[in-house]
Amino acid sequence: MHIQQNIIDCYNLTAKQYAKQYADELKNKHLDRLLLQSFAAENKHRGKTIDLGCGPGQTTKFLYDNGQQNILGTDLSPEMIATAKNSYPGIEFDTADMLNLQYADGSFGSATAFYSIVHFTEEQVQTAFREVFRVLTSNSPFLFSFHIGTEKIHVDRFLEQDVNIDFYFFETEKILKLVTETGFTIQEVIERQPYAGAEHQSKRAYITAVKNKQ
Repeated sequence: MHIQQNIIDCYNLTAKQYAKQYADELKNKHLDRLLLQSFAAENKHRGKTIDLGCGPGQTTKFLYDNGQQNILGTDLSPEMIATAKNSYPGIEFDTADMLNLQYADGSFGSATAFYSIVHFTEEQVQTAFREVFRVLTSNSPFLFSFHIGTEKIHVDRFLEQDVNIDFYFFETEKILKLVTETGFTIQEVIERQPYAGAEHQSKRAYITAVKNKQ
């Protein structure tokens, strides 16, 4: 819980500045936009989507604007959720812990989690995948992304605030092993180089997995 509290504290402190700085980040990320647009188009009639680790809601809003209007954005930080609600009052947001979701089994028809596992250890990633699997209906897709690598980066200053938080990078094969062990079937795996000047200069992975029929 100590690590979780560090995450909450970090994003509570930086929520407003984060929203200001990253509200339009997708305009510089061509592949991210294409993947999210395709996901919204394919799943808008499947049932409610849960966008996990939504921060101030910019990705949730992008999905909403591209047809996925039955959507719930969730984040561990209450201040991030308050900021999202203020910025996008027509969209539903809720404070939720990806490691212990308060929603019933089979509540959602699809799920997204863009860079939402970046503060988790491998053990926590496995827990998060189990929770996502649990709250999805059968044959539902899960699209998520992460930074590729093996490093762990500690940050004690973020967006002009003193914080105590770690960022984890993962090898793609290791994440694929974890997600398949959870019960998902891998549908697509995409890797890309970083966009110069638009983001942290790390290689990225995007995985679409489907919950197997029970």
